[in-house]
Amino acid sequence: MVENRSPVYLPFAIIIAIVSVSTASLFIRFAQQEAPSLAIAAIRLAFASLLLAPHALIRYKDEMRALTRNELILGLLSGFFLALHFAAWISSLEFTSVASSVVLVSTGPLWVALLSPIFLREPLTKMIFGGMVLALLGGTIIAISDSCTWQAGLTCPSLSSLLQGKSMQGNLLALSGAITVSGYLLIGRRLRAKMSLIPYIFMVYSMAALVLIAFMLVARQTPFGYPAITYLWLLLLALIPQIIGHSTYNWTLRFLPATLVAILTLGEPIGSTILAYFILQESPGFIKLSGAFLILSGIFIATRSQK
Repeated sequence: MVENRSPVYLPFAIIIAIVSVSTASLFIRFAQQEAPSLAIAAIRLAFASLLLAPHALIRYKDEMRALTRNELILGLLSGFFLALHFAAWISSLEFTSVASSVVLVSTGPLWVALLSPIFLREPLTKMIFGGMVLALLGGTIIAISDSCTWQAGLTCPSLSSLLQGKSMQGNLLALSGAITVSGYLLIGRRLRAKMSLIPYIFMVYSMAALVLIAFMLVARQTPFGYPAITYLWLLLLALIPQIIGHSTYNWTLRFLPATLVAILTLGEPIGSTILAYFILQESPGFIKLSGAFLILSGIFIATRSQK
């Protein structure tokens, strides 16, 4: 339920959320110097769950015991989708640039709008369809920008070599992360109306951690034996973008419509691209910026049409 009155510090909380989430891709890049992607995703959610556990299990134990079977199943399913999201997105950063990965994974709100008629019985309007077309066009531009060059005209490799390129693999993984996170958002939209913030995120983060640990073990990766600096990046990843950033977005759902919160998340690719430019010296280039503009415009139009 959305409250009529919101706290005066809500705008500051939103800014903190955007800045916090924008740091995720940088911490992941630093951790990937020593640790594989699935291990990074698993440790990130494990750290976040452990940090939340004392507060959730002591203060909210009665609310968690009162969960119905359907609510518990939906919460665990939400965590499963979140695990798939992180596994795909974090892996994408091994193959493509921060700008490409973050912009493509930020199409999550668009996929929510497209799936809402099926799962939430919300109609697909003309504005949503127009936004989808813009976003998909921008996604196509982003996907080929890492392989094509602009020198007296656009020059691209053959289609077969383009589809086999590392950047394309990374872009497709990032897009997969956007699609899977839509399941997490759709379920969360329903559960957050009934659950307090801490029990909800603890249940979802814990389930995601367990699934990612299973993925990590199947891939024969280990959470142990990395340098101390790597664990520092992973702890910061759990603290800043996960507990502060993602959890603050969930908190704002108590005061703002879910659609508006989805629009606010579009600040992440902008923040990540700026940070990557100054810290990693990754310059997005005109073609990639054009694709990013189309994607963000498409998502804004699609989500703006929701009441």
